[in-house]
Amino acid sequence: MAYRVSTAPTSKSIRQLIPSVLRKISKRYEDRPDLILASWPLLVGARIASMSKADSFVDGVLTIKVRNSSLLSLLAQHERKRLLRELRAKFPNAKIRNIRFCIG
Repeated sequence: MAYRVSTAPTSKSIRQLIPSVLRKISKRYEDRPDLILASWPLLVGARIASMSKADSFVDGVLTIKVRNSSLLSLLAQHERKRLLRELRAKFPNAKIRNIRFCIG
């Protein structure tokens, strides 16, 4: 009885692995709201981050506590759309519906 020996590689190329790995990473973001909260300082920069804090992410709503009404107004009226767009791009599977700003 003769056996055939295959010389084809049994491993997968990085190109084949990347989509699967990215799906797994995206799923982890969805399951880990702490990563969304941790991204707040990177999203707004050091100056705004020093005056605000990502407090919670529940049912698709990210709650941000800010130090004063001026910052609340600035973020809510002028930056909300941009921040939502950037968060949704960074965490596409997290189903981010809104950002709520409050003084705290």
